[in-house]
Amino acid sequence: MSKVSYYTAEGLKKLRDELNQLRDVERPKASQAIAEARDKGDLSENAEYDAAKEAQGLLEMKIAKLEEVYSNARLIDESQLDTSKVLVHSTVRIKNQTNAAEVKYKLVAQSEADLKAGKISVDSPIGKSLLGKKVGDIAEVNVPAGIMKFEILEITRD
Repeated sequence: MSKVSYYTAEGLKKLRDELNQLRDVERPKASQAIAEARDKGDLSENAEYDAAKEAQGLLEMKIAKLEEVYSNARLIDESQLDTSKVLVHSTVRIKNQTNAAEVKYKLVAQSEADLKAGKISVDSPIGKSLLGKKVGDIAEVNVPAGIMKFEILEITRD
């Protein structure tokens, strides 16, 4: 069963570019490395050949995984997002109930997550707890130290 992921136009382009790089540049390099190693003689004792074949296998697995992700990727029109509750691609300002610290996160697909840029995955514990909540709701997140509570202060589409 494949999982549908929602992407911004920028995120989808990045995914497509990475897939094209692997297929159009890395795959031919791997084939060339195998051909060069094969030309060096006896394959039964050729560690370079074995390493090149293993690298090619890993590359093909990565390509297959990215192709599956890309085939299940959906472009989301952020201008149509409902801001009455937290959804994928919502920007949420939350307040930690323990220390009163406020943070702002944008909920994105796992492959677009970048904590330094304020983008967290909808599959992360915080992301999962925020989905479906409205302004004023309290989201509870299970962490190793116990339960953290966050109050939803604002939901936007920026």
